[in-house]
Amino acid sequence: MNFPAIGRTSRKERRKLWPTHKDGKAPPVRRRGERLEARVTAEQKALIEHAAALEGRSITDFVLTSVQDAAKRAIAEHEVIQLSVKDSKAFVEALLNPREPSKKMRERAAAYVARYGDQ
Repeated sequence: MNFPAIGRTSRKERRKLWPTHKDGKAPPVRRRGERLEARVTAEQKALIEHAAALEGRSITDFVLTSVQDAAKRAIAEHEVIQLSVKDSKAFVEALLNPREPSKKMRERAAAYVARYGDQ
């Protein structure tokens, strides 16, 4: 299965299509200094080529954009805590009206201070 990329243009043709700055020059080309490599099956490659062609993008652009979006989602899922309304109320209530520490908690805190000091 082979899906040719749609909309491929040469560097010279792209320069003609790019918007220019006020001084009439084309915007600077962003240099990519790092490299990623991946081995894929023939079916995976065909699927990616087909998807890129449908969007009129290069395989590289399609893959990089897709991977970057997935990376941002993964980071957000690990950095952002989302609580339900019920959980949010319980959290705020615990902050505003904390319970007294139990005997076991006080003992553990004292053991920590004895071991590591009161930092």
